[in-house]
Amino acid sequence: MSVSVIIKWGGQEYSISSLSEEDTVMDLKQSIKTLTGVLPERQKLLGLKVKGKPAEDEVKLGSLKLKPNTKIMMMGTREESLEEVLAPPPENDDVVNDFDIEEEVIEVENREENLAKIARRVKDYKVEEMNPPREGKGLLVLDVDYTLFDHKSCAETGQELMRPYLHEFLTSAYEDYDIVIWSATSMKWIDAKMKVKPLGVIWGKYGEFYNRKNTIMFDDIGRNFLMNPQNGLKIRPFMKAHLNREKDRELYKLAQYLKEIAKLDDFSGLNHKHWERYLSKRQHH
Repeated sequence: MSVSVIIKWGGQEYSISSLSEEDTVMDLKQSIKTLTGVLPERQKLLGLKVKGKPAEDEVKLGSLKLKPNTKIMMMGTREESLEEVLAPPPENDDVVNDFDIEEEVIEVENREENLAKIARRVKDYKVEEMNPPREGKGLLVLDVDYTLFDHKSCAETGQELMRPYLHEFLTSAYEDYDIVIWSATSMKWIDAKMKVKPLGVIWGKYGEFYNRKNTIMFDDIGRNFLMNPQNGLKIRPFMKAHLNREKDRELYKLAQYLKEIAKLDDFSGLNHKHWERYLSKRQHH
C-alpha cells in the first residue's frame, strides 16, 4: 500500500506519495529533505505519534495508520538559513521577521513540551525584583540588545551606546506600566536557536497583576515572541550608534504609543505590527 502525506512548511504544502507502508519515518524525512532542503536531523514533524510519543525514525509508516493525504506540519530550517538566523542581524533596516507564518506561531505557542518547560520555569525562576508589582498597571517587557542599547558598536562609554531618549522613555512608560528587562543571556533553557522568551513565565509568577490583556513586549527579533505572538512589538534594531544616535526616534514615538494604549483595558485586540499607524490616527483626532 502506498502512503501519501502533505507536508506543511514555511507557508507551503509539499505532497509526497512515493512511499509505502514498509518505509520508515526516516525514509519520509529523506523525501522531505529532497523537497525542502531541510536535513532530517533538523526536521520536527508535528503530529506523528506512537502511543502519544513522537514517532522514532525507525517506525514504519504503516504502523502510524495515516489517512491518505494527512497533513503533517514540519518545523525545521535549512542549513544556510540556520547560519543566517544565528548570525548577528543584518545591518539594514528591513530585517525580515523570520516567523510571519501564523500557523507555525500558534503551534509553538501551544506545544506541550514548551508549556511544560514554562511550568517548570515558573517554579524555579528567580526574578530579581527591584520594585513590587503595582495594582492596575500594565506590563512592559523590554529586550536589551539592539532594543535599548547597541551592544556591538565600539564606544568609550555605555552612555554612547544607549538608545536616544531611553531615560525619558522609561520614565514615561513607568507611569502606566511595570517594567521587566529581559536579556536572553540567562535563558539557555529553551533550545538556544529558538531564544524564545515566554511571557508565560512572568504571568505564572505574577498572575494576579499581569496577563495577555495588559502585557506588551519590545524586541528587535520577531522569533522571540514565538510563544506569545499577540503580545510582541517588533522594534527597529538600534545599531551603528555613532551614526544613528542623532536620528533614532523610535523610543520617543513608542513612549507615545504606550501612553495611548494604556487607556485600553485589553491589548489583545491590537496588532502591534501597525503601532505607527495606530499612533498617527490617534494623534490626528
